[in-house]
Amino acid sequence: MNMDKVLSLNGLTKRFGTVVANDAVDLDLHKGEVLALLGENGAGKTTLMNMLFGHYMPDAGTVDVADADGTMRPLPLGHPQAALAAGIGMVHQHFTLAENLSALDNIVLGAEPLWHPRRNRAGARKKIKGIMARSGLVAPLDTRVGRLSVGERQRVEILKALYRDARILVLDEPTAVLTPQEADMLFENIGAMTADGLSVIFISHKLREVLAFSQRIAVLRHGVKVGEIATKDADERVIARMMVGADTPTTPRTKMTPGAPVLHLSGVSVHGHSKRDSLNNIDLDVHQYEILGIAGVSGNGQTVLAGLISGLQRADTGQITVDGAEITRPNPRMMIRAGVGRIPEDRHHDGIIGAMSVAENMVIERLNDPEIQSRGLLNREAIQQNAERLVQEYDVRGPGADAPARLLSGGNIQKLILARVFEQGPRLILANQPTRGLDMGAAAEVGRRLLVARARGAGVVLISEDLDEILGLADRIMVIHDGQLHAANTRDREEIGLMMAGEHSDEHSAKHSGVSA
Repeated sequence: MNMDKVLSLNGLTKRFGTVVANDAVDLDLHKGEVLALLGENGAGKTTLMNMLFGHYMPDAGTVDVADADGTMRPLPLGHPQAALAAGIGMVHQHFTLAENLSALDNIVLGAEPLWHPRRNRAGARKKIKGIMARSGLVAPLDTRVGRLSVGERQRVEILKALYRDARILVLDEPTAVLTPQEADMLFENIGAMTADGLSVIFISHKLREVLAFSQRIAVLRHGVKVGEIATKDADERVIARMMVGADTPTTPRTKMTPGAPVLHLSGVSVHGHSKRDSLNNIDLDVHQYEILGIAGVSGNGQTVLAGLISGLQRADTGQITVDGAEITRPNPRMMIRAGVGRIPEDRHHDGIIGAMSVAENMVIERLNDPEIQSRGLLNREAIQQNAERLVQEYDVRGPGADAPARLLSGGNIQKLILARVFEQGPRLILANQPTRGLDMGAAAEVGRRLLVARARGAGVVLISEDLDEILGLADRIMVIHDGQLHAANTRDREEIGLMMAGEHSDEHSAKHSGVSA
């Protein structure tokens, strides 16, 4: 790592009303350095990067960026074009690509002057191929983005930033939807680019990656930078203590004997428009006292499977049984009454009604409970008391139980949903990406509650793109790829990663099975 400074954030402060999102944050970045930026939900990481990239105008503070010859110059704030011109590129967790255009067109889009009568495709192709050769990032330039794998789309996003001559690259959760092999390859590519002078800031909740691939770690807590540490001097306990001010509690997963099946799928198929929204002859059993982990790269049928279990999707063929009773025409109300608790993947769209209050959202699936509603009238006092208790117990932070749920941060919306689900004591829990967007402490609490539910006899379907989460919680593991399920008769990260990429064989996959631990 070259110690020449390329970026300096000086006293950056941002307020939203009375909330101080960032409080006089100082941060430096050096040439060829990989800096990991960590913090709890709401710690101010994204706000800080949005100020750097010009999406937000800070209330105080300055940013200095090195130009091509290394001279530090002030960055005009509040202007994304100024950040791009200064060599700052940002790759968001959720891709911003046009799926109907080719990879080449996506990379070039917006980088050419509007008044040029013709596009210089040959020149663009030559420049992109030069970037691919230097960085190791390879993508099929003439293929429509909609036909690319998730890993290829990630590479297109980074190539898009590098095409604009980025010297500083900000990556927000860069491996959230990648297999372990794709993640390792991405960081190998980043290593090649930093050796060539690129500097990288990456935000991640995966401490294994942070410890393996960064040189330095900066931690924010409640909008304040509470410390920095060289990665070689850090471990998970040290980082957790910096992030939350204390050690993160862990709950060991003890071996339990599975009970009777609470969910049975037999020969279930859904004929969608593509493999992404289809299932092919799925057989699946989930038992009492068991967490079944479903691992897979995003877009391989997880959404359809979750829709079946939650009552939002109907099968074209096959049988679905919950707690011994066949579900012939499933819908959400029926699944809730059958004892299914649902933690949806899209918490904003499927998890809450944003205009309703936090308190109302917490009881929205309990309207048949006489404590909540009687003779068509809501018991407002009971709803308020319920909310006050759950807000405290589940640490739902925000403007209050009477405020619209849409005002909560993503992590706190997730806590609201968890409170609603776990308090009903369901027989079967669908946990679809339950810790996405949650910090270490909140994620550990989700894991603890899933294990408590398992211990009282619930069956849990844990769908996650985070393989570490699956390995830590699941008793059995299955992998979903192209709408098909395969049992992972292994707990080896590399083998499961290969299965997630579609490289499975009869030696380590078989239906109705899955290795237990």
